[in-house]
Amino acid sequence: MIEKDIVLEKAKTNFNIDYLYPWQRLVIANILDADKYEKTEFDEDGADRGKQIVLLPTGAGKSLCFLIPALLLSGPTLIIYPLLALMTDQERRMQEAGINSVTFRGGQSSQERIDNLSKIHTGAKVILANPEVLQNEELINQLKQIKISHIAIDEAHCVSEWGDSFRPFYLTLGNIIEKLNVKLITAFTATASQTVLNRISEILFKGKSHIVQGDTDRENIKYSVIRSEAKNNCVLTQVIKAQKPLIVFCPTRKITEEVSIILKEHYKMVEPKKDLVRFYHAGMEKKEKDIVEKWFYPHDEGILVATCAFGMGVDKKNIRSVIHYTAPMTVESFVQEAGRAGRDGKESFSIVIWSQEDSQKRKNFLKGSRENVMYEFAESKKCRREILLEALGAKEESICSGCDICNNSAKHYAEDANMVFKFIKWNRRMYKSDETIQILHQKANKKTIEQFGAKLWTHGDFQEIITVLLKTKKLKVCKFPWKDTLSINYSTKYT
Repeated sequence: MIEKDIVLEKAKTNFNIDYLYPWQRLVIANILDADKYEKTEFDEDGADRGKQIVLLPTGAGKSLCFLIPALLLSGPTLIIYPLLALMTDQERRMQEAGINSVTFRGGQSSQERIDNLSKIHTGAKVILANPEVLQNEELINQLKQIKISHIAIDEAHCVSEWGDSFRPFYLTLGNIIEKLNVKLITAFTATASQTVLNRISEILFKGKSHIVQGDTDRENIKYSVIRSEAKNNCVLTQVIKAQKPLIVFCPTRKITEEVSIILKEHYKMVEPKKDLVRFYHAGMEKKEKDIVEKWFYPHDEGILVATCAFGMGVDKKNIRSVIHYTAPMTVESFVQEAGRAGRDGKESFSIVIWSQEDSQKRKNFLKGSRENVMYEFAESKKCRREILLEALGAKEESICSGCDICNNSAKHYAEDANMVFKFIKWNRRMYKSDETIQILHQKANKKTIEQFGAKLWTHGDFQEIITVLLKTKKLKVCKFPWKDTLSINYSTKYT
């Protein structure tokens, strides 16, 4: 095994750290031992230690697991990233650590490629690339001559998540590994269920890989679910109350921009001199994205409304809260997004907004499937952290360090819809829909002015709630002689 002192000395010198976690030592040792010895099947799984899938939570220091070996191996290390933003960020980090690196990306000129190859021949230790640029046969042949020692694949769950859909070049990585004739392969991911692990292993390692798993529990993140039928209002209220900096993840570009406008209008009234809200999604030009990133990273009060396009490239360590307008479809995506919070190890919060519509869409997924996990997470009265850890295949038992179920703060009903239901119950057959909305709008905003110093409710919020209550048959529109007034269905109750 690699000598501890050598690893520590390299880490201290180049990365300004005092220690390595046991699982970091193990991953590094596996890489360096597999480089040194022909046969490395040491454990009971019979898998080559040089072919690893490493599961680590976001912010756990996975980069050290391939950058420290890069300093010790004879040949360069090829690191494959899914996003240009991640490649750019890693370039910056390596410059700070004094590590020579080169980047291959689409759109480079022949001279840029030649310059990169020249730098590798003269000692560059790290090569950065994405799956698309590695489709170039000429580049592959040139890299083969260089004799790469180690290939590291970052965010390896993308092999499964994207390879079978809109990034098919991920499915070619196994063939690329064979062409380059590299025996040390490490696939890193923060979020992988057994289904995804099997798919990664199949594509990259022909089904046989060694699994190294760190502690998957991010103890500093507190999980909660807020039920709501007027999501825009709920997000606004939660943003006002939540610790910042903060990200609101939205499912579409359209919703992202709409939520951003709502938040901007609020903060323009209460704090007009501060630039507190911006949005980010894949439909923006690169220059626009760069401006938003440079604004958000140093901002201590910033509120970013974004699609998942921002999530994987984030390295802002002091994000205190992540609010999910809608729960992501899979547990892997959820943990990836929630894991943007608290990368500095301090207390942070993950808040999911959950509606009746969300519940209806998710409840029919097969129990035990990746898509069903988020339904269980939101609807179950069992510890939310435990549900996540079970879904991710965590072997360790964990005492919950914070979720709304375990601290008895969870409400298993939508307070906004319950408020409307109760008002109509006590005033049944008295008001039509538009009259009800007008009264509730005034009452609710009187409370928010007292609580937050601003009106937070719109007529549209109450229209949304009433529509849901009618659709779910908790309310009804009366006929003669109380024509068009609202009442409850007596066979139902809201909570």
